[in-house]
Amino acid sequence: MKILVLNCGSSSIKYKLFNMESQEIIAQGGIEKIGMKGSFLKFTLPDGQKVQLEGEILEHRAGIEYILGILLSEKYGCIKSLKEIDAIGHRVVHGGERFNSSVLITEEVIDMLEECIELAPLHNPPNLKGIYAIQELLPNIPQVSVFDTAFHQTMPDYAYMYGLPYSLYEKYGIRRYGFHGTSHRYVSKRACEFLNVPYESQRIITAHIGNGGSITAIKDGKSIDTSMGMTPVEGLIMGTRTGDVDPGVISYIMEKEHMRPAGISTLLNKFSGVLGISGISSDMREIEAGVAENNPRAILAMNTYDYRIKKYIGSYAAVLGGVDILVFTGGVGENQWTTRSVVCKNMEYMGIELDEEINKSVRAKEVVISKPTSKVKVVIIPTDEELTIAKDTMEILGK
Repeated sequence: MKILVLNCGSSSIKYKLFNMESQEIIAQGGIEKIGMKGSFLKFTLPDGQKVQLEGEILEHRAGIEYILGILLSEKYGCIKSLKEIDAIGHRVVHGGERFNSSVLITEEVIDMLEECIELAPLHNPPNLKGIYAIQELLPNIPQVSVFDTAFHQTMPDYAYMYGLPYSLYEKYGIRRYGFHGTSHRYVSKRACEFLNVPYESQRIITAHIGNGGSITAIKDGKSIDTSMGMTPVEGLIMGTRTGDVDPGVISYIMEKEHMRPAGISTLLNKFSGVLGISGISSDMREIEAGVAENNPRAILAMNTYDYRIKKYIGSYAAVLGGVDILVFTGGVGENQWTTRSVVCKNMEYMGIELDEEINKSVRAKEVVISKPTSKVKVVIIPTDEELTIAKDTMEILGK
């Protein structure tokens, strides 16, 4: 069975084609700058060679048509016919309260996804564009929707409610939903497989940290709390997002800077976080370079970024009543040893003892980085959201 996974962003499309018998990736790449000057498709060949093709790609349908053409092409292709693709799995950011698991896409499901647009106006519309495009280009192929929010639908009500009038929850669904659910689900399960312990009886904290980031508390295989909220702005300080901020600050800035809602949303999402504090970049590699040069604002940005992660891990240890496994994943979690070190420092009282030598020597591989004496197993597990989407798609087709 061959499954194509699509992740459609506002101006991008990422894709992976899997042979599910072997779980091998037989094609992968992405389109960037859709609808802009200089749009291009880049992909990786089986031998590791990277290819970039430039062209005018004005909208998502044209982009997906371009991807399908490359999959079929004599020079770069890996299939002889589009009939070889058995199904499409889509990443969909927000499923609201309607979806607590992945679903086969029907017209009724599409109607419900359209109703969720107001919960994620930046993310769900391009996700839907991918679904519409496949309906037009491959009308007979089954499609499956896999939601970032679904894994967190097991949170208890006292964990997801805000301290706002209950009527606003009833009217508009204002509550905490959480995101990165596909990643948190994958790495928590994979960590237990890697450590050979039962998933259904572990207290796990998963730290998906990178340009975007979230922490999740998982008890007995279920998400019971997570740092992102109704939108991906809440929680950790991120590359360009504020993370937790006093709501009073928002109204204060709006008044002082004469900003409208769209402007304040742009400020919180695009110009804050590590970029806003450092004034350098949202890329943690550039922040690390700034720290090495003793740039005070780079140091401040790094310290606040690491501190917020540490604080959430401590709070979720309290929620879980202790921790058995701490998982690091995501671009920073997998590659930046300094952040892992700072986050785990002085956490021996919680049972965390990091092996600093191992921690410094590894990047982006499955490995235990805690000492043998550590009560908490600290592990790096590279995330694989696309494989999870493909597996969900295959499972739903099997049903």
